[in-house]
Amino acid sequence: MPLIMMENKLIYMKRALELAFKAREEGEVPVGAVVVFESRIIGEGYNRREATNSPTSHAEIEAIEMASDNLKSWRLEDCDLYVTLEPCMMCSGAIVQSRIKRLFFGSRDPKAGAVRSLYNLLEDDRLNHQVEVYEGLLADESSAILTEFFREVRASQKLKKLAAKEKSD
Repeated sequence: MPLIMMENKLIYMKRALELAFKAREEGEVPVGAVVVFESRIIGEGYNRREATNSPTSHAEIEAIEMASDNLKSWRLEDCDLYVTLEPCMMCSGAIVQSRIKRLFFGSRDPKAGAVRSLYNLLEDDRLNHQVEVYEGLLADESSAILTEFFREVRASQKLKKLAAKEKSD
């Protein structure tokens, strides 16, 4: 891959990571996503399930919806999606339905990943659309923010349990 193309991919994934940090700041699972069309970002998103009380407020869905609004079309045939974490089944379905051309993701999701870890939905030739998949772009950074977030969540839950126990004693 030519160096200039790789630099652009890193720029897009770094923006997805910035969005993941924004999600984390808001107490959301830190996942970020961007949709790129003709070398420009036309859709961005990050997890917002807690803020919206909606199970569909995943980073990918948010980015795809913004991109569709910007293009005035649900067909994102010439678009690429960059996301920090391997998409789940719901998001993989949205990627197929929107006809995204290529997916670049950072780290795998061994518990819910539907692109490589648990399923291979995006390249399944039984579906009406297949997506080119590239994994591992800024994987260490993508994994680190998730690991740190969940470490903090577990520590906070442990403190709450201790406080509740002390209160009851």
